[in-house]
Amino acid sequence: MRAMILAAGLGTRLRPITDTRPKALVEVGGHTLLEITLQRMRKFDIREVIVNVHHFADMVIDYLRKNANFGMRIEISREEELLDTGGGLKKAAWFFLEDGSADPFLLHNVDVLSTIDFHRMLEFHGERKALATLAVQKRKTSRSLLFDKTGELRGRGSRSESPATARTSAKGVQLAFSGVHVISTRLLSMMTEQAAFSIIDAYVRLAAQGEKIVAFRADEYDWRDLGKPQNIEEAERDVHQWSSR
Repeated sequence: MRAMILAAGLGTRLRPITDTRPKALVEVGGHTLLEITLQRMRKFDIREVIVNVHHFADMVIDYLRKNANFGMRIEISREEELLDTGGGLKKAAWFFLEDGSADPFLLHNVDVLSTIDFHRMLEFHGERKALATLAVQKRKTSRSLLFDKTGELRGRGSRSESPATARTSAKGVQLAFSGVHVISTRLLSMMTEQAAFSIIDAYVRLAAQGEKIVAFRADEYDWRDLGKPQNIEEAERDVHQWSSR
């Protein structure tokens, strides 16, 4: 399985730390977020990764070079203008389609730490024959997604910033997305949105057209989003505890 790490953002929530470095190079327990993510991928035998960059892009490129790409094949997708999650993936689509590959791939936010089992997600994705599988949890969020009783996406939750319903559903459960996806390569040709756009917008549109975007319940796994500088200390404790898992 190949993977993409979304690392191009400005890291505004982590200021002032990100005033002098990209969020990918913010350190937790003596290791950068990028290294932590890459090492987790190595644990699951992922050896080919593409990383999108924008904010302090050259710092990320130099860091990877100095560390010999951590023994992995790592490609860079440089964004002169931020393309958001969907636009960033669309620009990097070539990486997942080269050599005629049709294998699903992993998409992972660089500022997310977790113990989510990527192999289990991949198996679940295949069993459900999904277009995309999203790791979700039952926790508080202002941007929830709405899933029906079968675990298929129906739209954004009622408390989301831009409420939208993909398909009519009498009942549904609002779940928090964890920034980890397993995606079928056929999605890449189905993203008709242009320039900068959120991949969630594409998911909602495709779900409305009957495509299967499903929830992988990750409630049993540890998860942390590096949203604020004060979260770093808590994250350092977490990484130490999770390192043996």
